[in-house]
Amino acid sequence: MTEANAILKPSAATAEPLLPLAVRAYRDGDRARWDAFVFDCPDATFFHRIGWRDIYADVFGHRTHYLLAERGAQIVGVLPLVELKSLLFGHSLVSLPFAVYGGAASMDADAKAELDRHAVQLGRELGVSHVELRNRTPVEAAWPRLEMYVTFRKALLPDAEANLLAIPRKQRAMVRKAIQRDLRSEIDPDTRRFFDLYADNQHRHGTPAQSRRYFEALQSTFGADCEALTILSPQGKAVSGVLSFYFRDEVLPYYAGDLTDARDLAANDFKYWELMRRACERGLKVFDYGRSKLGTGSFDFKKNWGFEPAQLHYEFALLKRDTVPQNNPSNPKYKRAIETWRKLPRGVVNTIGPMLARHLG
Repeated sequence: MTEANAILKPSAATAEPLLPLAVRAYRDGDRARWDAFVFDCPDATFFHRIGWRDIYADVFGHRTHYLLAERGAQIVGVLPLVELKSLLFGHSLVSLPFAVYGGAASMDADAKAELDRHAVQLGRELGVSHVELRNRTPVEAAWPRLEMYVTFRKALLPDAEANLLAIPRKQRAMVRKAIQRDLRSEIDPDTRRFFDLYADNQHRHGTPAQSRRYFEALQSTFGADCEALTILSPQGKAVSGVLSFYFRDEVLPYYAGDLTDARDLAANDFKYWELMRRACERGLKVFDYGRSKLGTGSFDFKKNWGFEPAQLHYEFALLKRDTVPQNNPSNPKYKRAIETWRKLPRGVVNTIGPMLARHLG
């Protein structure tokens, strides 16, 4: 990669010129430096961690193109990119598939712009139809956007009871009802119980499930920062579960699953309350309820907890197409496929589902 032509003007305080900005491809020796930067950069998210690069390559078989920006020996920005090739969805360069957040993480405005420029250049070299950056805030004003998604994040109060009282009255009543039903939560040492709940849920919703191997890889890669919590009925039956990510002082409930029994038991309400309560006791500061599409049941459920939506800005550089892709279940062209998937036997969907899911980034 070549050096950028522009150099930021020195601040009046230092009166020293900044070192030239250079963008280059990630190398194996950058691993520790990359993650150290991600943990320090306010722009970065759990999905910027370098462990995802291994998962994209080893579990899904996708080519990764991770870029970093440096001034001298100091990293000032990173941009993880994954190349997706699919007969159904085409050829694209995405930051990041299977993630709600992506795009460049930077402490330097020039570095962010230069990383985006290199992403487009790389996209042209690879011959992709588009480059997609899943930004939390607007970055590229000239790029078209997909703004059908929002995220729900809320500061946790230091006291568990205060967090319960902060939940709006109707939803709080559901949580109290669940508590009274003698449900209990357990942290699992692995993802086996979680996967069975997740796969059942995905089948009911007509969506191919990821593989067991994927969830095992997440836990193996991120260790204690990837945790499975299971909700048990009074009889000890696993009825609901959630796989959460931990990053700095945040908890992100990310993958969830349940049985049909869960609704009558209010087990899903109890599940998220238990996760919130445990996070509070651990001293965490933020509960990130994740992404939802506008106008969906998931959106309404999170609003009922007193969380306010924040718009996500998925920005696209269209290289070989004229419109933003609509690769989501709301697209009418996929509705028939969803209905067909629901009717297939569970054994069939568990076998072929992961082969399809790897392209649903």
